[in-house]
Amino acid sequence: MVEFGKRLRQLRKSNNFTQKQLAALIGVQNTMISFYEVGERIPSPEMIIKLASVFHVTTDYLLGIEKSETINIAGLNEHDKQLVYALVESLRQKNA
Repeated sequence: MVEFGKRLRQLRKSNNFTQKQLAALIGVQNTMISFYEVGERIPSPEMIIKLASVFHVTTDYLLGIEKSETINIAGLNEHDKQLVYALVESLRQKNA
C-alpha cells in the first residue's frame, strides 16, 4: 500500500487539498488521511472508491495497478472530446 499512499499524497497536493479538507470530503478524520499517506492504515474498499471519485481517477490508479492517470471525459460532447484529445497530443509533443 506504499504506492497508494504516495499516489494519494500526490493527488491531494496537486488538487490543493489539505488533509483536513480531503478528510471532510470523504467523511473521515484528517488523521486517517495522514495514516493512509504514510501506509499506517489501509482504507476500506468504500474509502478507495470515494477517494477515486474525488480525484476523478480509477481505483486501479490509486492502488498502483494502473500506471497512468486517466481523465474522465464522460458528459462531454464529441466536439469537446476531440478538443481534449488534441490538447493532450499537443502537450505530449511539446514535452517530448
